[in-house]
Amino acid sequence: MAAPTPGPGRNPRIHVCPECGSLHLIEDFDQGETICQDCGLVLTANAMSRGPEWRAFTKEEKDERGRVGIPSSFAIHDKGLSTVIDRVNRDAYGRQLPMETRMEMLRLRKWQIRTRVHSSSDRNLAQAMAELDRLTDRLHVPPNVKESAAVVYRKSLDNGLVRGRSIAAIAAASLYAACRSSETPRTLKKVASASRIKKKDVARCYRLLLRELEMSMPVEDPIRCISKIASRAEITMQTQQEAIKVLKEARKRGVVAGKDPMGLAAAALYVACVLTSEKKTQKEIAEIANVTEVTVRNRYKGLKESLGLATP
Repeated sequence: MAAPTPGPGRNPRIHVCPECGSLHLIEDFDQGETICQDCGLVLTANAMSRGPEWRAFTKEEKDERGRVGIPSSFAIHDKGLSTVIDRVNRDAYGRQLPMETRMEMLRLRKWQIRTRVHSSSDRNLAQAMAELDRLTDRLHVPPNVKESAAVVYRKSLDNGLVRGRSIAAIAAASLYAACRSSETPRTLKKVASASRIKKKDVARCYRLLLRELEMSMPVEDPIRCISKIASRAEITMQTQQEAIKVLKEARKRGVVAGKDPMGLAAAALYVACVLTSEKKTQKEIAEIANVTEVTVRNRYKGLKESLGLATP
């Protein structure tokens, strides 16, 4: 026995069985029916399942397959939670909208954009996130570093560090701070050249962020700089391994403390080239490492004396 199917305008969801008054109802979406658990009466038929078409057996599968729009992101000024009225002047069937409707949608679109960035902080964030997106695209920065840079900029905005300063400079300093904290190899000179801001201004804002936000940066490992320099200088793998051995021995003796990592890596590579009889000059390695030739010469002398290397 089946109850009559609810007509249009009536609520298809029934919470009480009209036959026995039971509240124990079962919704069987495979059959499209709502059944009373006590008396077996079929309350509704042809019910539509409002759940997803996929199944998940673990929380990880559910989080992976769930589709509820883009995830929230700190790199978007509104975190990606607001909606956007598109500029498509057609209805669902592809037909052109009448002029009156188009003008109404134009007014709605205009006020929707105004409400998204109605305050000065929202306008600041919108401009800063656009600049941060441009910088990360030019420098090929990973998405997780971009998120960290957006978080740093938001903290600086909340602490009032952006007031009276350039938005582009603070955004560049936030990106450089995120690269330093995640040990992503991006130099201050590259960040400044990509942002079209003077290196001195970006460095000043970077020091401001470190001081006011109480950020601590890890010291860059000179061993990680060896492969970067060697690949551009076309130095063999045997020489690179020798340079790594030199730096490890220098670290044991406390020679690398307080020295520029890039200069130490360049000097260690030059020492390794001398030991393996690979013809590379100090000037060539210094230009690739973006340090002066004097720095390479001084670090080379320091490594040679402290390690007792028998080099010509």
